[in-house]
Amino acid sequence: MENNSQIDNMQYGQIKISDDVVATIAGLAAGEVEGICSMSGGLAGNITDFFGKKNLSKGVKVDVGEEEAAVDLFVVVDYGVKIPDVAWKVQENVKNAIETMTGLKVIEVNVHVQGVYIPKKEKEKEVVDEE
Repeated sequence: MENNSQIDNMQYGQIKISDDVVATIAGLAAGEVEGICSMSGGLAGNITDFFGKKNLSKGVKVDVGEEEAAVDLFVVVDYGVKIPDVAWKVQENVKNAIETMTGLKVIEVNVHVQGVYIPKKEKEKEVVDEE
């Protein structure tokens, strides 16, 4: 017996979800996790949008297929957090958000910790990069 939902979807046409949409969902989901200070975009990620809009997919690289997605996240964590715990929560939150919103199966979520935010004074912070 064939899957009826596949038949119904093919009857009306295809649904293609942009890589940018998946990257934005992943970036927002990662940012919701306590202990994530910011996303680290490297050189390309630091270029501001021409229209002055915040780049919600900064620090996110996705590979989206027809039914599956793989995600790489580049993050800066707050000083003092347990990095493995925060990374696991990011993986779980990103996987759940993408699968729930898009129907894609997330096969991997790789978290790359690029730096640690160390507070100097109240409201003043400095990023210490691992190099």
